[in-house]
Amino acid sequence: MMTTMNSRTIRTPGLQLTEHRLPVPLDHAAPDGEQIEIFARAVVAIDKVDAAQPWLIFLQGGPGFEGPRPLGPESPGWLGRALADYRVLLLDQRGMGRSTPIGPDDARVLAPRALADRLALYRADAIVRDAECFRQALDVERWSVLGQSFGGFCALAYLSAFPGSLREVYFTGGLPTLDRPVDEVYRQTWRTTIEKTRRHYERYPEDRDRVRALIERLAAEDVRLPGGDRLTPARLRQLGMMLGSGTGSERLHYLLELPPTSPAFLHDVERASPFPRNPLYAVIHEACYASGMTTAWSADRVLSDDYAADPTLLTGEHVGAWMFDEMAALAPFREAAQLLAEKPWPALYDTAALAANEVPCAAAVYVDDMYVPRADSEATARRVRGLRPWITNEYEHDGIHAGGPKVLDRLIALARGKL
Repeated sequence: MMTTMNSRTIRTPGLQLTEHRLPVPLDHAAPDGEQIEIFARAVVAIDKVDAAQPWLIFLQGGPGFEGPRPLGPESPGWLGRALADYRVLLLDQRGMGRSTPIGPDDARVLAPRALADRLALYRADAIVRDAECFRQALDVERWSVLGQSFGGFCALAYLSAFPGSLREVYFTGGLPTLDRPVDEVYRQTWRTTIEKTRRHYERYPEDRDRVRALIERLAAEDVRLPGGDRLTPARLRQLGMMLGSGTGSERLHYLLELPPTSPAFLHDVERASPFPRNPLYAVIHEACYASGMTTAWSADRVLSDDYAADPTLLTGEHVGAWMFDEMAALAPFREAAQLLAEKPWPALYDTAALAANEVPCAAAVYVDDMYVPRADSEATARRVRGLRPWITNEYEHDGIHAGGPKVLDRLIALARGKL
């Protein structure tokens, strides 16, 4: 079903931006059914507007996040390097940003089963087909893909399903397992998170005492965040998510040094959690790893016993059923999330197609990645024909943001056989 793309172009210092809105099927298996709108912003350097550059589509981390909003030719930091070679398309994942957003109001309208069935259509496989709709609407024969974190999961699904649409594929901190059981993935991420916490307390030993005192207080008192949610010990421990980025330990320390009764502390704790702003991030998070399996709240089930023994251990990107009770923004999704946890998910990847791959690929694999286990990334790299991994401890999971030009430049050189 062909539909018309609505577009408008504006210029900002150094850039020409074209905003595109494209109707696509909610369910790509039912192209004549309900339509949703997907938004993407095309970016080209102002001095290359008339140049015949190839296209690069950027797939954002998540799930459930919109594409970055460019603030100039070097913001985000990798953009300038990309624009030297490409026209760049920044895609808002379905359900987020300007792509027919889905939120608590929608969840309240739909019955839990209907909501779960709808949310099951928001995984990487659907995002890839949204991207294909854009490629066709822009009349691009083949384009390159840059996938960060969950965007790398999407890029791998893209490479698996539509290799003929791709010129090059770049992965940054997002080369997932192809078929490892989800419980094994989460056991490894718990081990890594414990190690990250240990290193943080080695650097800032006073923070352990601060966390211990906070946990004791929160267990005894009803402390409310500015938005009204109770600050519980479990929610405080989620501050460990910060430890997955290059500057995360410092940012966590500066938050914990604030007086715990101050408005600044409570504001910053609330702001540190991405889940209330982006409910889809929590609702379909575990499904990212469920290629041909059921999750059944895997992260909860395989939680290390160390956490019961040591209340100062912090958690990470792990989504638990408790969050749908403690976070008001997630509560409307509670029953649907349970249904999704019970769902047998279809496979995301065609391993035979990946083993026969002919598209040039390169991946940045971060040694200490807290979110995507290094061993899984290395194993997948060996199973994708021609994929060239760059294994480095120079960056954490956010390497494309911390060292964007250098990271992307190296990936381009690897994919093109220059290194």
